Amino acid sequence: MNDIDRVSPTLRPDRTTVMHQRWAELGFLHWPIPVACMRKLIPRALTIDTFDGQAYLGLVPFTVTGARPMLMPPLPWVSHFHEINVRTYVHHEGADPGVWFFSLDASNPVVTAAARALFRLPYHYARITMEIDAGRIDFRSHRNGGGARATCDVEYQALGQPAPAAVGSLEHFLVERYILYTESGERLWQAQVHHEPYPLQGAQATINENSLTAAAGIGPPEGPPPLVHFAREVNVEIFGLREVAGPASDAPHAPLRAPR
Repeated sequence: MNDIDRVSPTLRPDRTTVMHQRWAELGFLHWPIPVACMRKLIPRALTIDTFDGQAYLGLVPFTVTGARPMLMPPLPWVSHFHEINVRTYVHHEGADPGVWFFSLDASNPVVTAAARALFRLPYHYARITMEIDAGRIDFRSHRNGGGARATCDVEYQALGQPAPAAVGSLEHFLVERYILYTESGERLWQAQVHHEPYPLQGAQATINENSLTAAAGIGPPEGPPPLVHFAREVNVEIFGLREVAGPASDAPHAPLRAPR
């Protein structure tokens, strides 16, 4: 939908931060995919977001450092871990465009348990390594247990100079996402993050193995290679869950609006 407000979610909300993190060495791999392939995997209350009528499937590997709850220092056993997620893009009643995660694999079992409990997200513990050699990143993830086995081995490298994605561009549609949705029981929730715009670069990638999308219930992406982008790092504030819709909701959720 071209009339969706895609600026307001990028603004810092006037609420209390619950966590800080640094995201680094981010790879963004995206494939166009028919809406019908994902519709049955998305809550009915959400609409799959599209760009020029096309839905997208994303695979995003990165590393996290400096993770800490508000008013606490980083803790050695939870502050640094690697993560890879499988996702698509959604909105709620024509507002609040955000992310729907099919899965999130992380290399720290404490983090996966906490994120499942606090944010109701489909986190899985996985053995993950990230090696960087002359700017080329080799990211390998292996999930074994807690659901379907899933493996991903992807190499990616930045190209060109970093710059923020232009509002209205496909790059902005794919990467500048500050809202996540999750479902628990009959209730739909959203959380928000905030950071400066990604210093985005073009990139190239080689996928040696990927069963993460199949484990999420989506067939292997077909057709041309993925569209690939890279971002070196952003410092992130994370805000708590808010209920969007469900039996306990007293009133419809008010969508985010840009200040006048």
